[in-house]
Amino acid sequence: MKHFRKLTYPYILWSALMIAVPLILIALYAFTTSGNEVKTLNFTLDNFAKIIEPTYLNVFWKSVKMGVVTTVICLVVGYPLAYIIARCREEVQGLLILGVTIPTWINMLLRTYAWMNLLADHGIVNNILGKLGLGPLSLMYTDFSVILGMVCNFLPFMIIPIHTSLSKMDHSLIEAAYDLGANPVQTFQKIILKMSMPGVLNGCLMVFLMSISTFVIPKLLGGGQYVLIGNLIESQFISVGDWNFGSAISLLLAAVILIFMKVMKKIDTKEN
Repeated sequence: MKHFRKLTYPYILWSALMIAVPLILIALYAFTTSGNEVKTLNFTLDNFAKIIEPTYLNVFWKSVKMGVVTTVICLVVGYPLAYIIARCREEVQGLLILGVTIPTWINMLLRTYAWMNLLADHGIVNNILGKLGLGPLSLMYTDFSVILGMVCNFLPFMIIPIHTSLSKMDHSLIEAAYDLGANPVQTFQKIILKMSMPGVLNGCLMVFLMSISTFVIPKLLGGGQYVLIGNLIESQFISVGDWNFGSAISLLLAAVILIFMKVMKKIDTKEN
């Protein structure tokens, strides 16, 4: 194995340049004041103190609320789909999973623009609603449009982990449960749901974290009036030019992600 150790050096160098160095720079910006030079760094906690201002706390609360709603909808829709796929033959499962993942091959920006055309006042959805006598409705720039866009973009990240857990499940346990007199509801609660919990936790974690950190979907489908954490970070770096405050928010978001991952790992360990 020592002969192959040198082959890891390019990957270590790449990881250092693309992961470690940017994180160090973000941390450096987060704990310093603006207009610093390398030789005269002024460290401060004002960037983090600014986060607790009511305006920014509302952004965090809005992001968490939208993330929770998106995660719940993805779970309610994704779990039955993953279960149905897992019940099919293996060759059919491959085709169905391919169908789930194909939308992710298309750039998220293009998918979001497609939803803008569908939900526009004279779009396809309103035309259908008009023919049914239910429209037209103002669907764009609402919570509905933003959540719909996030659900459609992030749903595959809920389905695939759950399907992976369900496909690895020992089906003899289900047969044993039925032999012991359990009804379908009891079998689902005691066997299927418990065995698929690692996939459920991983799916919820991925969807929630992507929902609170996205900025393209709220910006386009929300018409610029929906400012989530991702939009706030983007504006600080690009529009406002306050890299120090933007780095502080990014560092806080990274800490939240690590905490969520740690909590989910502990829950997963207890479930197993």
